[in-house]
Amino acid sequence: MITRTVPAYAPGVRIRDMALADCAAVAEIRVRGWQRAYAGLIPSAYLDAMDPAQDAERRRTHLMAEGGSVNLVAEEPDAELTGWACYGPCRDEDVRPGSAELYAIYVRPDRVGAGIGRSLLGEVTARSLSAGFDEITLWVLKQNVRARRFYERAGFRPDGAEEAFEAGGARVPEVRYTRPVTPPAVA
Repeated sequence: MITRTVPAYAPGVRIRDMALADCAAVAEIRVRGWQRAYAGLIPSAYLDAMDPAQDAERRRTHLMAEGGSVNLVAEEPDAELTGWACYGPCRDEDVRPGSAELYAIYVRPDRVGAGIGRSLLGEVTARSLSAGFDEITLWVLKQNVRARRFYERAGFRPDGAEEAFEAGGARVPEVRYTRPVTPPAVA
């Protein structure tokens, strides 16, 4: 298990591999993150129906499954989890081989802006580089201006690909961003 202290963005925060014991905390971070970040972008009935206990079970299943994804958590000095990221090989068939994909990155809503997301993204970048990936892609809600600014400050740019997914009966548009695997921009 790799554990690193990340002083550059979030002093005292450690980034480490996710363990099964982290699933409930990660599910809480993910569900509350969705509910906060996507309010007004995804139907509220869909967001209100999200259940951390059900999501924790999905996290356990995913974590135990064989596959190429890597799950990381951000941990404060008091051992409280404040963020989660998941990445692996890009799932899109229209990108060049050797591309990684950031599947998810969430920070506890009350810790957004504290450098935890940048710390997680920095670790994803470092590990992607070590694993031989030459590019990172991600999908972000088209109308999620805050997240798009976050990714753009880290050097990601839209590559022109767009698609939508269904959430609560609504079609929610996403755009794909990409960036070479280099150390993230410090902005």
